[in-house]
Amino acid sequence: QVQLVESGGGLVQPGGSLRLSCAASGSIFSINVMGWYRQTPGKQRELIGSITSSSSTNYADSVKGRFTISRDNGKNTVYLQMSSLKPEDTAVYYCNADVIRDWGSPRVYRYWGQGTQVTVSS
Repeated sequence: QVQLVESGGGLVQPGGSLRLSCAASGSIFSINVMGWYRQTPGKQRELIGSITSSSSTNYADSVKGRFTISRDNGKNTVYLQMSSLKPEDTAVYYCNADVIRDWGSPRVYRYWGQGTQVTVSS
């Protein structure tokens, strides 16, 4: 079993910054891609961006230049640094990870965190 726990959400003012963390634990041999998504009630879950095991990143156009994804492989943790926040960024933010659980059976499983609320308001 693998668990992902997000932290760092909260209330920030427009133009402010916030850093989210997502730590993975459990039966982990290695983690390939890790990603961040967000969801607003009534809308589909939206991909924010992702990061590979070698720290290569991809971002949605809506957040390029404002959000930065990084990871610490030793801690099995992925981060989302958000700046220049807008009210439109208000959402529940989720992380996920594509995990290989053991060397003998290198099947990839995708796990999700339970989300953390980010509210951008004055």
